[in-house]
Order: sequence, then C-alpha cells, then structure tokens
Amino acid sequence: MEILVNLDVMMARRKISSGELAERIGITPANLSILKTGKAKAIRFSTLMALCRELDCQPGDLLEYRP
Repeated sequence: MEILVNLDVMMARRKISSGELAERIGITPANLSILKTGKAKAIRFSTLMALCRELDCQPGDLLEYRP
C-alpha cells in the first residue's frame, strides 16, 4: 500500500511554480520538492491546510491511497 502525492498535478492545473507556492505557504523550495516527489514521510496539518488554501483544493485532491 502507498500514499501518492498529486501535488505536481494540482500545481500544473493552477499554473503555479514551485518557488511561488513555497513562498506563499512558508516552506523552503527543497521541502516542497520532497513533498512533490513523494519522498516525505509525514506532512504537518498546517502545511496541508496552507497547500489547500493556496491551490483552492481539498486534501483528497493532493493525497491518494493505493492498496
């Protein structure tokens, strides 16, 4: 089982760059890259809320469970 991160898909839909999104939500571009590539082991709710706010989406749009 795995959790897929669809952050890159949502960013493309909203036409926002990694640098701009990182700045808006208050994390480093390197940490955003770790989230985008699915290498993160955890995500803070505050970061998830900021991503949803800036990308105008729901957590389920960013995270997907695959058995």
